[in-house]
Amino acid sequence: MSLPILAKQNILLNKEVDTKENAIKMTGELLVDLGYVEPSYIDRMLEREELTSTYMGNFVAIPHGTEEGKASVKESGIAIIQVPNGVEFGAGNEVKLLIGIAGKGDEHLDILSQIAIVCSEEENVEKIVSATSTEEILEIFEEVN
Repeated sequence: MSLPILAKQNILLNKEVDTKENAIKMTGELLVDLGYVEPSYIDRMLEREELTSTYMGNFVAIPHGTEEGKASVKESGIAIIQVPNGVEFGAGNEVKLLIGIAGKGDEHLDILSQIAIVCSEEENVEKIVSATSTEEILEIFEEVN
């Protein structure tokens, strides 16, 4: 399975975020604005972060909702936010790339595995963080699929 449709409007460049909570809220709000989730999903994303950090290494965090949050998902979707100056994600972990996901049913597992393939390569993450256009980011994800 490939990633849900990833388009320019799914990507925000050069954002500044002061806290992990605000980073998660910003990611959730983009998922809401794109029509993938109900606003209540943002609370489930914050709950998930309290249970287990969504920091994945390589300057990447993948905020997503809890199991209960699935009820708030309208359709599977992905939101990418570039934070070149980074945001502290706890335990000294700095995040420069936020990838918010919402999956219907078990689709979140497929989405996560696709993202993991892209983000396991440090070089890809560096390219995404330093990208100056949404097209550059789209190309990196398309090359993997």
